[in-house]
Amino acid sequence: MAFYRLLLRLYPKSFRDEYGREMLAIFALRWRGAGVVGRLALLIGAAVEVGVNALAVHIDLARQDLRHFLRTLRRTPGFAITAVLIMALGVGATTAVFSVADYVMLRPLPFPASHELVRIWETRPGYGQMELSPATYRDWRARQTSLAALGAYTSMEANFADGGDPVRLDGAAVTASTFAALQVAPVVGRVFVADDEIPNGPRRVMLGDELWQSRFGGAASVIGRQVRLDGELFEIVGVMPPSFRFPDRRVRYWVPLALPESAYTDRNDNFLLAIGRLEPGIDEARARAEFQRIAADLEREHPAENKQAGANLYLLRQGYSASARTIIAVLGGAAFCLLLIACVNLANLLLARGLHRRRELVVRSALGAGRDRLRRQLATETLTLSALGGGLGVFIASTTVPLLARLTPMALPMDGVPAVDARVMAFAIAITMVTGLSIGLAPLVGMRRASFVELRDGGRGGGGARESLRGALVVAGIVCAVVLLTGTGLLLRALWRIQDVSPGFDPRGVLTLQTALPMPSYVETARRVRWYRDVVDGVKAIPGVTDAAYISFLPMTMRGGIWPVVMAGDEVARSQGQVASLRYVTPGFFDTLRIPIVQGRDLTDRDTADRPYVAVVSRSLAERYWPGEPAIGRRFTFAFADREIVGIVNDIRVRGLESESEPQVYVPAAQVPDGVLAFYAPKDLAIRVGTGDPASVLPAVREVVRQLDPDQPISDVRLLSDVVADDTGARAVQLRVISLFAIVALLLAGIGLHGLQAFAVSQRQREIGVRMTLGATRAEILRMVLGRAARLAVAGIVPGVLLALAAGRALESLLAGVPAADPTTLTVVVSAVALTTVAGTAAPAIRATRVDPAIAVRAE
Repeated sequence: MAFYRLLLRLYPKSFRDEYGREMLAIFALRWRGAGVVGRLALLIGAAVEVGVNALAVHIDLARQDLRHFLRTLRRTPGFAITAVLIMALGVGATTAVFSVADYVMLRPLPFPASHELVRIWETRPGYGQMELSPATYRDWRARQTSLAALGAYTSMEANFADGGDPVRLDGAAVTASTFAALQVAPVVGRVFVADDEIPNGPRRVMLGDELWQSRFGGAASVIGRQVRLDGELFEIVGVMPPSFRFPDRRVRYWVPLALPESAYTDRNDNFLLAIGRLEPGIDEARARAEFQRIAADLEREHPAENKQAGANLYLLRQGYSASARTIIAVLGGAAFCLLLIACVNLANLLLARGLHRRRELVVRSALGAGRDRLRRQLATETLTLSALGGGLGVFIASTTVPLLARLTPMALPMDGVPAVDARVMAFAIAITMVTGLSIGLAPLVGMRRASFVELRDGGRGGGGARESLRGALVVAGIVCAVVLLTGTGLLLRALWRIQDVSPGFDPRGVLTLQTALPMPSYVETARRVRWYRDVVDGVKAIPGVTDAAYISFLPMTMRGGIWPVVMAGDEVARSQGQVASLRYVTPGFFDTLRIPIVQGRDLTDRDTADRPYVAVVSRSLAERYWPGEPAIGRRFTFAFADREIVGIVNDIRVRGLESESEPQVYVPAAQVPDGVLAFYAPKDLAIRVGTGDPASVLPAVREVVRQLDPDQPISDVRLLSDVVADDTGARAVQLRVISLFAIVALLLAGIGLHGLQAFAVSQRQREIGVRMTLGATRAEILRMVLGRAARLAVAGIVPGVLLALAAGRALESLLAGVPAADPTTLTVVVSAVALTTVAGTAAPAIRATRVDPAIAVRAE
């Protein structure tokens, strides 16, 4: 019998109350007349029967509740539309942000056991992450025991040709041990082996899936074919799967990292990145400690080259763009605030609707509906509204996610972009259910039998407790709106401050592009110089072009290229304060970018390899080493040569508008020794156009390049102004999204306040009528309504500002020096909330002053 009693609990309580005793009596009668086998069969049959029938009863009740709900919605469509939209805004914003957060911070990287992969960096004073020199990499690999595999790689670009039009493609030079660490198998062919890394040995290449499909149609016969990279023949030995995007999403091919023995002589030639896989049973902390011990040993063995050189190691997933993670965390907080405000408003809306429906509940209670039946009805209504709002929220998220794609770091080695996939859909369903249950069922949990007695007695109003609850919900919404508005204001002020920073050059009217020369064909510096001169002369002859010049890397594109600055008698030190960025340029570069020459002269065509080596330096370098003294004519050692300073220019923001840049050193492109520093050979062409659209000269520029070398591709065509704008692009996207959240939050807070005041006025019409009968003026009634709204606003603003100050301190890394307690931002936010309070309360307050005392009292 106990088992059957338990089975009956599968039925709704209302069903058990009506039929439970009868069903127990029938079962008891059958039980007493059955034997052992019969009783076992009776239990099995009862379990099947109750399970099927209970499900049918639940479905029938749900159908009844849904039909009743749809009938009520037809009478109040405005309520349904408002509730669904509020839910959709909260769920949509949260789901969209989660999709990006999941992609960047949660989703496993596309490598087997990706939690075992680590990245290893060298450290120097002022630089927590530096690439490795080949010598350091070789020593680390030989001495370490905590990694099952340790590989190295470096990014590269090459002109790719397979018989069709040549294109400039991103690639990577990798060691065979890199693939051993990543443990990803090719779809066709093989990965690199140690024999592929022999200098001057057979040239081999592996293709990415995109390049394989676009150039070779995905044919397996591609293995063994040859293609040209920068004019040299490479044999295709493998094709990687579509999900393999290492080291980042731009890479289309891989070649073996074949380093000659001469590459291991300079321990300060840092250009390699290192990746490893932890040995089973070895954790991150233990591996880090071992590499730090190895670095200390190397410093003792090489005190000059490895002075103050350390090591750092962390999991690969943790190494991708700390700034991107911070931005997404801020977006997540903003989305949570918006979701909370939506929940507050929806809960208020449901509470108000419940009070309006008290007559209906009185009737249903009088007709025998119990607490559980009414709770079930209200739960069905709430969950139905939540489902509709959640579905619309998923649609909003799916249209919003592409706008947030710019927040994902390009260095993330994952295929595709964030999307509303199965993981995100599961999150959306979960957040919809949790939200629906919390706002719909929470008021019902504390529902007592006495509340239904009050309904039967026809009690009016919602009671002081419910009014206090609704007021508290409105205050909570105002608090969230203040926090969100303050954060938005601080980020906006930070963006304005950053955009006011001068990059040190004039990006307006400048077209940029790359003509990266293949080194086997242009290994001789003299030939490259002739190319630069011919291209620049041809481009300057185009109508509208005023200046043109080449540089190794445009500002804000490649932010490294850091070399030690060595004065006579000093030791080489790669620490912050003793380094500068290296750029080779052609004559006229400073005029092209409008970088003022403050002393001395520009580089000229006379600064050739057979003349004394010279350099133009930035003002910060001159002031650092010769403060208050003339720097022209001074000598220093930089990039393997002793150089004389012939000019001083203003500093530029090489690392971007938000980062402090090292001093800059500009060296003539003609003074690069043959076969040396090929990575720094000028490849970026900057073209200043006097009037009109700079992009209009691009066809003529292409024709100039084609006539000089038909096989030379042009790539990375951009306006210099776009380069500068892209430096704050992710921040601008974040700000636009948060601004939208803040505007919606402020609007919802105003709607919540309006709804509360409108409902309060409708409930207090008799009180207002009595007050006016006893002599209260319309001005006093207006002050009464506005005063309550003002108290609610203050109750929300004060804690909101305090929470905003705390949040502002957490955002300091994004505020670019704007204080968390910025008075301008706080004043604007408080004023906006005050105006919203007035706007949301004006209509109910005016309605209260128009109450007719006679009609209000007679209506009671």
